[in-house]
Formats: sequence, C-alpha cells, structure tokens
Amino acid sequence: MIKTIAFDADDTLWHNERMFVSIKDKYKALLSEYHDGEWIEQRLNAAETVNIKHFGYGVKGFALSMIETAIDLTEGRIKGSEVLEIIGYAREMLTAPVDLLEGVQATVQKLSQRYDLMVITKGDLFDQEAKLARSGIGDYFSAFEIIPQKNAKTYQYILRRHQIRPDEFVMVGNSLKSDILPVLEIGARAVHIPYEIDWFHEMVSDEELRDKTFARLNKMSELPVWLKKQS
Repeated sequence: MIKTIAFDADDTLWHNERMFVSIKDKYKALLSEYHDGEWIEQRLNAAETVNIKHFGYGVKGFALSMIETAIDLTEGRIKGSEVLEIIGYAREMLTAPVDLLEGVQATVQKLSQRYDLMVITKGDLFDQEAKLARSGIGDYFSAFEIIPQKNAKTYQYILRRHQIRPDEFVMVGNSLKSDILPVLEIGARAVHIPYEIDWFHEMVSDEELRDKTFARLNKMSELPVWLKKQS
C-alpha cells in the first residue's frame, strides 16, 4: 500500500520551463546583432550542460551561463549595460509569481488527507524554498527536499532518512530522467505526468525506457484515481 507520495516541483506542481523559454527569447534578441538565434541557443545550452556540474540547477547557474555565453559569443565586446540586462533577467525569474499547473491545488489538498506528501526537487535552495512559500500549497507537505542531483543513491538516502519503505513510496514528476528511472531502480513506483515543454537536459532515449514499468498520466487531476487502483 502506498503511504508516501513525493512530487517534483518545477513543471510538475508549477510552471517553470516556459519562463526559461521566455527569457531565452529575450536573451537571443539582446545578442541578435552578434549572432543568429539558433546559434546563440546552441551555445547557451552547451554552457548550461557544462556549468550544471559546477553551479547546479536553477536560475543562478542559468544566469552565469548566459553571461559566460554572451562574453564568448561577442569575443568580450558585450557591453556592461547588456550584462546588467542579463542580470535583470535573473531577478525577473527569481521574483516571478508561482503559477500552479491545472488541478494541482485541489489534488494535493485531497491527497494530503490520506497520504504523507513530500516535495523532492533539484535547484537552488533559496529559490525553491521561496517558490514553495509563494505557491500557497506548502502546508500540505510534511517534507521538502532540495537536492543537487536525482539518482538512485539520492532517493535511497531520502527514503532511509525518512524511514520510508520503497514499496510504500511513489514519485510523481514530469522528468523521465530524474523522477522516473532512478525511482524504479530502487524498487519504488513512479508516475510520469509530462509537461508541455521538454527540457533538453532531461531527455532520455527509447532504449533507456525499454522494459520499464511506470504509470503515465495526462494531468495531475488523474492521480487520485490511479492511486485508488493501487490500494
């Protein structure tokens, strides 16, 4: 019987990637006199991939990647005022209203009456805690875990620390790479609810999904029905 449900935060509980896409559009417009948009995005994505290892996930690491890429693409000719504008993009992202996905508020409220709820998410500690506080749903969760990376070892550590058995645990998230595959690896269950935008860093191949069994739902409001079938 499932006793504990953990949710990913960004793009599972609230919108996140669409904000990054919007800021990338502004960024490409800012640098348009130097390069075309496709090349700018390719170089920014490459910088993000490298910098995640050093700065982790979240807005601050993304801002540093934008600044580094701008310096690189302009061969150091980027203006101070343009760097300040990039920093302004980061401030805009960090203070943006939290926009819950459809059905999240009602679903989380309902499930909290029967299950122990957690949030397990990657990202910057300050940013994620602030978003949860602004979301209006923080009181429904008994634990909020912000971790640098989601892998089997990390999930095992969290479950062991909270004294949760894998067979009594389910993870709900939009990322196959972070929310689904490592959870299945430790013998727990997982529910995939895809988001409207796939982040390039979270892509997985069909081969990686072969012979993997997990639930696929279209939206959060379908979760209570799926959980009822598991009891």
